[in-house]
Amino acid sequence: MHFTKAKGILSSKNGMNLFRGCTHGCIYCDSRSKCYQMNHKFEDVEVKENGISLLEESLKRKRKKCMIALGSMTDPYIKEELKLNYTRQALEIVNKYGFGITLITKSANVLRDLDLFKEINSKTKCVIQMTLTTYDEELCKEIEPNVSTTKERVEALKILFGIICFGMGVTLREGNREYFYSHLDKKFPKLKERYIREYGNNYVANSVNNKKLMGVFHEFCGRNGIVHDNEAIFNYLGLFEGKDISKQLSFFDEV
Repeated sequence: MHFTKAKGILSSKNGMNLFRGCTHGCIYCDSRSKCYQMNHKFEDVEVKENGISLLEESLKRKRKKCMIALGSMTDPYIKEELKLNYTRQALEIVNKYGFGITLITKSANVLRDLDLFKEINSKTKCVIQMTLTTYDEELCKEIEPNVSTTKERVEALKILFGIICFGMGVTLREGNREYFYSHLDKKFPKLKERYIREYGNNYVANSVNNKKLMGVFHEFCGRNGIVHDNEAIFNYLGLFEGKDISKQLSFFDEV
């Protein structure tokens, strides 16, 4: 872990990452791709030491409330966060100035900040997105060794709910692809060759059973009243709403 001073914190679409790099160890991580120009060892997490002050200054100046997105590049609840509390400080500022939050994580440690999520959600809107990769806990340990187990994430989703699914597979591009293949060679001999034959240099590498599996997914969600339409979900994620928010589409369980 090392520290740096950032020039800015919010993107043009109001997304932010307090960290660059990750220690989750997921072998398929898109953030390793060369297009993101991460010029340091990926596991040597870069911390934006002035990120919290930059965020406060940015939100002070904003004339219009909006949703603030956290975690698109680096999980906000990597192990370093549990000592630094940068994510919690950022949530406190978002809450202080009355903005909404949407956050992506693979960690059950997200529940640490449940009090803040509830408070933000009572005023505006709070959406937590959590990745689930496999039901097989042994496989989980192989492909994403330092994240919460699938069971731990499912338990968290009993409190935080809503499902978005882009397909049954992975995305692969330069940098990310090479790292993924190197780990396939170590953990699953000969599987790399099957990927190369099937997908070549395609960005999207979906399962050959993708259509069937997605049918099962959508049928299950529809039967259980779970919102699963991606377009509706993305519209919801980006829409800031005040106190009188509609209860028709809700992703946060008030407990």
